[in-house]
Amino acid sequence: MKESLLFFFNFIRHPKSTGAVFPSSRGLAEVMVEDAGLDTAATVVERGPGTGAFTGVIAERLGDQGNYLGLELREEFAAIVKEKYPHLRVVTDSAEKIVENLRKLDRENADAIISSLPWTTFDPDLQNRIMKSVTDALPSGGKFSTFTYLHAARLPAGRRFRSLLDKNFSEVRVSRTIWRNLPPAFVYHCTK
Repeated sequence: MKESLLFFFNFIRHPKSTGAVFPSSRGLAEVMVEDAGLDTAATVVERGPGTGAFTGVIAERLGDQGNYLGLELREEFAAIVKEKYPHLRVVTDSAEKIVENLRKLDRENADAIISSLPWTTFDPDLQNRIMKSVTDALPSGGKFSTFTYLHAARLPAGRRFRSLLDKNFSEVRVSRTIWRNLPPAFVYHCTK
């Protein structure tokens, strides 16, 4: 409950960068990771872990086999994820700084990137800059998973984001709708 309230108040203060009123559901987390390539990934980046709704599922799938890097803009969210998952590396930094943070870990790229960013709240320039950071960090064949809310996908920013995915990835697949998420959402599974 404490995390939900923190999420809610962050949404009130920073709606464009928080993007959601409540943390994502376990069901959405499961769909996010089901085709993210975590079984073979040596390095996984999570952008916008928030309070860790996806982080736990990622950690379960990774086990001890891979390196995890979480990039969280809000210090209060990063602190929660660090407390819950002390064995994972979480830094407070911008989603645009994937490559720089990977280099600090002596990694050239990430095999998989999982993103909880509110893409449809971003202006086109920010969408493009953040997408460039994703494509710069992924090798050919690398996986990118992100979600959008069902209602937002039909808005101009949602359609623009889908076009950006099609332009930057060789394959973009859409998951089933997760109706039990608030609000309902679906996942884009992309391969570079």
